[in-house]
Amino acid sequence: MPGHDSVRGRRTTERKGDVRERAILDTCETLLADKGYEAMTVGDVAQGAGITRGALYFYFGSKQEVVTALVARTVEHLWERSRATAQTDEPRQAIAAAMRRTVELWNEHGLVMRTAIDLSLTVPEIGELWTHTADLFIAAITAVLERAGIRSGTAPDQAPAMARALCWMIERTFYHASQESREKLQEASQTCEHIWLTSAGLIA
Repeated sequence: MPGHDSVRGRRTTERKGDVRERAILDTCETLLADKGYEAMTVGDVAQGAGITRGALYFYFGSKQEVVTALVARTVEHLWERSRATAQTDEPRQAIAAAMRRTVELWNEHGLVMRTAIDLSLTVPEIGELWTHTADLFIAAITAVLERAGIRSGTAPDQAPAMARALCWMIERTFYHASQESREKLQEASQTCEHIWLTSAGLIA
């Protein structure tokens, strides 16, 4: 998967190239906030990272590749959160923890995730990363629903289909809330948690 192997393969002790790559990605995330994807340029990223354009091209071939690597780094955090959710035994605790982690991630990396969603239909590598991330979240949500007593199967009222609907509902809700304020993200979390608990049959 483009960008993903390089992120996962980093050594514990960073080499100079690893430090530069991190600076490039950190700068890209800052520029997404300051300028947005369309307005920022490779020159902007290089300048912010303290390197020349030529040096940047040693690591990435284009602005799109930089953003793809940034998305890959960000979804690593998302995957860690989905695994933690799937491993929490008590359904109510798992749902509450998942929503807390989701708020944290959207507060920290909301611009990257919005950019990933915006580009997922036109940049195949980003689309693949984002779809795989959604699949992992769907699997985690399915596990929580099954622990709450929702049957597994292919029907619309069974755990896998409900989990898929919940996953995409959470994505859309947080996507729109993140464009407004941190307070809206907290409201989005409460709304999604209530819907998830209701779907799991844990509240009326």
